[in-house]
Amino acid sequence: MRDVDASDSAAGLSRERDLLAATTQAAGELAFRMFRTSLKTWTKGMSSPVSEADIAVNALIEQRLRAVTPDYGWLSEESADDAARLARRRVWIVDPIDGTRSYLAGRDDWCVSLALVEDARPLLAAVFAPARDEFYLAARGGGATLNGRPIQAAPGTAIDYARVAGPKPLVERLGRLPWGTALHPRIGSLALRLCRIGDGALDVAFAGGNSHDWDIAAADLIVHEAGGNMTALSGDPVGYNHRDAKHDALVAAGNERHRAIIARLGTK
Repeated sequence: MRDVDASDSAAGLSRERDLLAATTQAAGELAFRMFRTSLKTWTKGMSSPVSEADIAVNALIEQRLRAVTPDYGWLSEESADDAARLARRRVWIVDPIDGTRSYLAGRDDWCVSLALVEDARPLLAAVFAPARDEFYLAARGGGATLNGRPIQAAPGTAIDYARVAGPKPLVERLGRLPWGTALHPRIGSLALRLCRIGDGALDVAFAGGNSHDWDIAAADLIVHEAGGNMTALSGDPVGYNHRDAKHDALVAAGNERHRAIIARLGTK
């Protein structure tokens, strides 16, 4: 396994950090072995695709994490929700394959996304996109890395619309797009879209009002530890492990740019 260490300033978290990194790596490797193979698929809810790969990766993650931390809560897109998590101070929040549509279409913009949340905020996070050989890791107060190298959100307040990703109606709330400008190509995984703020590849990333804890918790910490911010459009912080795991529209950017965006949205 490549070096995926991030500095760990939170006392007593070295076990969980190492467990998270190793589990995310193993989960990504399993997902990649099943990638572009013939898979059983079905639909849950109204239109959300699921495959046997999602279930297999979820099972691997749950077995590894819960074997070592049986007292922690558990919330995963591919597990039945257990209200017992609401009484736990620490909770694993998991998306075994974020961007399942991309995964099933054979594209590379999908990932495994895992976070450890404590008191409603992420404490540790890992996002692994094996088809792109990208491994993000973050610890609260310890910075964020991509493949072992520190990352930093893009500074400044200017917005290059070619470096903005998200639903067009949300982007248009920033102002009229310059003539002929194309937004950044769509990224199938919301977690990866947000991580692009952390590594400086995007200026702004929006999430529509249909994301859940498992889509965003890991990327949230990666953005913050890289010198960015992610909030509701009102500027309110995002909390996790509440009874309702769904979130309204969100915006992420480097700290300075994020403040300017929230001020601009407040005048609309």
